[in-house]
Amino acid sequence: MNTVGLIVEYNPLHNGHAYHFREAKRLANADTAVAVMSGDFLQRGEPAIVNKWARTEMALHLGIDLVLELPVSYAVRPAEWFAHGAAALLDATGVVSHLCFGSESGELPVLGELAALLASESGALKAAVAEELATGASYPRAYAAAAARAFAAAGGLGGDVDAARLLLEQPNNSLGLHYLIALRRLKSGITPLTLQRQGAGYRDESPRDASIASATAVRRLISGGGSLAAAAAYLPPFTLEILQREFAAGRGPLDWDRFSQPLFSRLLSATPEELVGHPEMNEGLEHRIHKILPKLEQATVTELIEQLKTKRYTHTKLQRTLMHTLLGHTRPMGSREVLSAGPHYLRVLGFNERGRQLLKKMKKTAKRPIITRAADLSHPQLDADIRASAVYANAMPERTGVDWFRDYRQPPIKL
Repeated sequence: MNTVGLIVEYNPLHNGHAYHFREAKRLANADTAVAVMSGDFLQRGEPAIVNKWARTEMALHLGIDLVLELPVSYAVRPAEWFAHGAAALLDATGVVSHLCFGSESGELPVLGELAALLASESGALKAAVAEELATGASYPRAYAAAAARAFAAAGGLGGDVDAARLLLEQPNNSLGLHYLIALRRLKSGITPLTLQRQGAGYRDESPRDASIASATAVRRLISGGGSLAAAAAYLPPFTLEILQREFAAGRGPLDWDRFSQPLFSRLLSATPEELVGHPEMNEGLEHRIHKILPKLEQATVTELIEQLKTKRYTHTKLQRTLMHTLLGHTRPMGSREVLSAGPHYLRVLGFNERGRQLLKKMKKTAKRPIITRAADLSHPQLDADIRASAVYANAMPERTGVDWFRDYRQPPIKL
């Protein structure tokens, strides 16, 4: 029996995700599907539109059989560590046979060749990345440029550096490449598959298709229209119903500006020396923040990021750095030594009957403890997840103590 693994955020789950799910099961000839899903905060340093429990419901209604939470220690990270944490979780289940990810190219052989070249992180590659960073490029662009040079020099894509760079600068190709690198470093037996992205680009801010739009475009339609009606054509009925319920209950929608007050409290009370203790707070960003704060006309995260942005400090990097600051993450949490060890547990957010059978099987195959209650384990990664969920709940339109500590009360969602 094949089980396909998916790495998702579902922010929110839309028609493009439904297409990916169906095709992933078909390509893997899979009977069951396991999703590793980010919790309340996401890879680009953003809060999810609704909480992880609501998005777990969406996943189960779609047909996902088992939903596992990607610890926030990995969820709010650059592609390398996001991919490593998620792939390590799938590998640790002992039941996942395939990993299917979306990509702009849809070409697994080329991405596989790149992964084989880059997995070892040679000294030459590190030196090339440093050269690109010295030009003022952001790290993602510096890495893409250095990797493209290395791939072309090795004869990849006929030695065409520009073609290699274009391939690597596309976000889903880049993330997929890191999934492949992670599987190699883990020496995992999981078979990778890729599916060409359809209908909408990852960063598209407006729909280009009658029924498929990016999650970014869907969120913009929701926030711009003031209601869900504008986005309804791009969402499965169950997503629409869950969002309507969560919004009506005052548990959403959430965006960065709902976190302005706690974030600014941290920024204003911390010295630059204290700020630099957070992950990704480097290259003098801590001093730039203190220089910009007195100049803000509006105390919103949106304006702060706009004022901080430079060629080096990209929008995504700034969001992630500010998120680490908001959540109180420390540099030791994000060290290579800690992150390379992978997540230390398998946190179950939800399952259906087939998922229950998978969990039963995992009791014999899993390489990490399986957690169904937050009180089942004491570990710094899980503690960070619980604190993050409390911070998220505190920003809801209707705040309650029940939501602050829902992680302790909420059993896995069962469908």
